[in-house]
Amino acid sequence: MKEDGAVLSQAITAWCGRELGAVPVERLFASAQTSEVAAVRLDDGRRVVIKARPDEAGRARSCVEVQRALADSGFPCPRPLTAVAVVDRRAVHAEQWCPGGDMLRDDGPETAAKFAVLLATLVTLARKVRVRPPLPNPVWLRWDHEEPGLWPAYDWHDARAGLVAVPQDLEQTVVRIRARMARAASLERTVGHGDWESQNIRWRGGEAHTVHDWDSLAWLPEAAIAGAASGAFASTEHPTLAPVDSSAAFLDAYQEARGRAFTSEERQVAWAASLWPAAHNARTEVLHGKPPIALHALRNQTDERLTRADA
Repeated sequence: MKEDGAVLSQAITAWCGRELGAVPVERLFASAQTSEVAAVRLDDGRRVVIKARPDEAGRARSCVEVQRALADSGFPCPRPLTAVAVVDRRAVHAEQWCPGGDMLRDDGPETAAKFAVLLATLVTLARKVRVRPPLPNPVWLRWDHEEPGLWPAYDWHDARAGLVAVPQDLEQTVVRIRARMARAASLERTVGHGDWESQNIRWRGGEAHTVHDWDSLAWLPEAAIAGAASGAFASTEHPTLAPVDSSAAFLDAYQEARGRAFTSEERQVAWAASLWPAAHNARTEVLHGKPPIALHALRNQTDERLTRADA
C-alpha cells in the first residue's frame, strides 16, 4: 500500500510479520524524502516506525548499530526493534515510535548552545561504538566526493542540473569550501549526526525528548561534524543558515562540553563545514524553484564564514 509518499509493500508487510510477529493495520504518520518512513499500528496494538531506504554498501546497518548502542546508553532516541534487512532492494528496519515534544525555533546563541551540548554528548557516546564507518556520507556533507564536477551525484538534483543554471557566486563558494576541506584530509574521523537540524530534534521541558533521523550519520572529522551542525541547527521546515554569532556560540559550547578545545586548524575546518549544508540547500532551492531562504542567508554570511575558515 502507498499512502502520502511512504510505502508499505506486500514484501515489507510480510517482513513485519516475520520480524515483529504482527503486521501493520493502520498508518499513523508517513513521510518520504531520502528515506521512506511510516509510523503504524500493528494488529497486536503496538505502534512502531518502519523505515525503508536505498542500502548504500551496508551504510544503513552501521547507522542502526550506532542508534541501538546510544539508545541502550540512555541517549534520547528511538530504539531499533529489528536488525536491518534488504526487502524490495531497500534497507528496512523497525524502531520505536517516539511522538511528542517541540521544535526549538529560536536561532539565538542560547539555543545554539543547547544543540551543541546535545551533539557533543552524542559524539562522545558514539566514539565507544565499534562499527564500520557509515559511508558514503550524506550528500549534503559530501564535499570530498571524487565525481566529475563540483557537486556530488544526487538523483533528485541531477535530473534538473542541466535545465536550471546555478548562480555563479554559489558555485564559487563551493569551490572555496572544497579547497579548504581538502587541506583537512588528515584529521581523524569519527561518527556523528550529519543532519543536526531543529526539525529532527524534539524538546520537552527544556530537555531533549527525542533525536530523529539516524539515517543521516556521518563519518567525518569531529570539527566538521560540529561545524556543519553549527550552521544547520536552526533549520525547521525550511533549511537555512544560522546567524554567525549563533554558530560561534555553538562551537564554543561544543568544545566546552567535549572538554577539549579545537586546534586552530579544526576551528577553521568547522567554519568551512558550516557552509556546505547551506550551499546544498541553496542549490536545491534554485534547481526546484523554491523560495531562496538558504541562498539569501548564504550570500549574507559567506564572506565572514570563509574568512574565519581561512578559505
